[in-house]
Amino acid sequence: MHPSTWSVRGLYLITPEQTDTARLLRQVAQVLPCAPALLQYRSKLADPDTRREQANALLSLCRAAGVALVINDDVELAAALGADGVHLGREDGGIRHARERLPAGAIIGASCYDRIDLAREAATAGASYVAFGAFEASPTKPHAPRASPSLLAQSAPLGLPRVAIGGIRPENAPALVAAGADLIAVISGVFDSADPLQAARAYQSAFQEPPA
Repeated sequence: MHPSTWSVRGLYLITPEQTDTARLLRQVAQVLPCAPALLQYRSKLADPDTRREQANALLSLCRAAGVALVINDDVELAAALGADGVHLGREDGGIRHARERLPAGAIIGASCYDRIDLAREAATAGASYVAFGAFEASPTKPHAPRASPSLLAQSAPLGLPRVAIGGIRPENAPALVAAGADLIAVISGVFDSADPLQAARAYQSAFQEPPA
């Protein structure tokens, strides 16, 4: 999955904050039948042992489902478990370091918030994809900077998959896909839904039409 050749399109699921490992696994297992393009394990509250336990268990689920697992923020955990890659924010360490630490085919994503310059830097450093957002008010990150859909078009020349994240609902996902999003990243829109699998499929329907 060298960044110059890797392409991906569809729903990018991010795990909810959940310190109960058994419940987290049930939550994820019920949506994997929708075959998301990627699953990211994200936990800000669990202790290191719990994070390792959860990530390892999720990796088994993802392997069985044929879904790539990316670890949020933690290059060392991704390396130790043999996960498919890592997602890094601005404060989570360098992309070049991650590229050196992880296998050649690793997926390395970069949060670029509302800034095209960060996307260009990430591409130069060897990122596999760039993520922009929040596009709408996000319950996960209520104070996140608001990104413009125009960033998706501006970043097209980078030649990397572009992720849209933050407050995205099934109703506004098609407009972001039309604007250039290759992946729609969702946490609460799926996992807080009364029917998470149905919600996941609703997001995926945004990708049924060919890109504009």
